[in-house]
Amino acid sequence: MGELIVRTDRPWSMNHGYYKNPEATAMARRNGWFHTGDGFRYDEEGYFYFVDRIKDAIRRRGENISSFEVESEVSLYPGVAEVAAIPVPSEFSEDEVMIVVAPPPGQELDQMALFQFLEPRMAHFMLPRYIRVVESLPMTPTQKVQKNLPRDAGVTPDTWDREAHGIRIRRQKL
Repeated sequence: MGELIVRTDRPWSMNHGYYKNPEATAMARRNGWFHTGDGFRYDEEGYFYFVDRIKDAIRRRGENISSFEVESEVSLYPGVAEVAAIPVPSEFSEDEVMIVVAPPPGQELDQMALFQFLEPRMAHFMLPRYIRVVESLPMTPTQKVQKNLPRDAGVTPDTWDREAHGIRIRRQKL
């Protein structure tokens, strides 16, 4: 995975920068290239595929994990209305995977049942260690999850920890 960067044949024909945010504009425009902040991969035929926002990618024990892919699987669980996958610091190195989920109004969510739903669907290294249930996720005015807020909160006392419940994940032999 790498960051998608683009430029046009005619300077300034793409956009003029971020509104009232010259620092963000300077960070995005470097050496004539516009840095999108999006992680992409491409195949042998030259087709590009969106993987995740660069700042949302999770690095766990040498594996790059797309928060988008984790969220896609979690959102298939019937008891999940909203989800955000975020990195939280690991006591060993890099990150652990944490999901913050909101059930539909008036419903409760069983973290163990959610984890058991995810286990056969995801690679072992993508499985969340932490699951935090909230009433709703913080949103921007454009209805995108403000991931910085749950990321800043990190693991809270009400966060479910699979390892504290005796669940250890190992890669299955092929």
